[in-house]
Amino acid sequence: MSLRVIGCGCGRTGTESLKQGLEILLNAPCYHMFEVMKNDSHVPTWHSAARGEKIDWPKLFEGYSAAVDWPVAAYFKEMVEEYPDALFILSVRDPEKWWNSASETIFPSIRREDEDGRPRRLMIREMLKNRFTDDLTNKDACLAAYQAHNDEVRRTVPKDRLIEWSPTDGWQPICNALNIPILDEPFPHSNSKEAFIQRVLKK
Repeated sequence: MSLRVIGCGCGRTGTESLKQGLEILLNAPCYHMFEVMKNDSHVPTWHSAARGEKIDWPKLFEGYSAAVDWPVAAYFKEMVEEYPDALFILSVRDPEKWWNSASETIFPSIRREDEDGRPRRLMIREMLKNRFTDDLTNKDACLAAYQAHNDEVRRTVPKDRLIEWSPTDGWQPICNALNIPILDEPFPHSNSKEAFIQRVLKK
C-alpha cells in the first residue's frame, strides 16, 4: 500500500477530522501525530528526519493509505518526491483562530517537561526548530511561520496535485480531486480545543 493522500497543513487546522474523513473515503488507516503518540518505536525515525537524515518513508507508512498533521506536514517536500502520484491537501484556517487554538493546545503540550512522552516532545521541538519555529510563546513568530509554511506548500507542490481545504468544505473538494462519489453523510468533526485539552493536557 502506498500513500494516496498527504496532508501538508499545520496542526489545529482540522487535521484529525481530515484523518477520519480520509479513513472513511479510502477504507484504510491514515497516519497522524496521534499515531506517533501510540507508537513509541516511530519516534527515533522522526528524530532522524528532524536531524536531516534519510528516511525509508514507505517502511514508516506501511499499512497506511494517507498521512496528515505534524510531523508529516513538516516534510511535504520530501513527500512530493517520494509519492509522485499522491494528492496533497493543505488544510487551512484563519491565522488568528489558528494561533488562538494552537497556543492553548499543541504548543503547551510540546513545552511540557514531565517525563511522560519526553522523547517525542524533544523530537517535535527539534523538528519545529528546523522546519517551523521553536519560539512557541511568540505570537508573531508563530503566525509568520504558519504563513511561511503555507506559502511554501503552494510554491512547491504542483498545482494539479494540491487542493486547499478547511473542515467547512466537507467532502466535495476531496472527493472531486480523488474522482470518487461525494458521500451523503456529515463530514467528521473531532478534536476540538476542549477535547484536546481534556485528552492531552489534563492527563
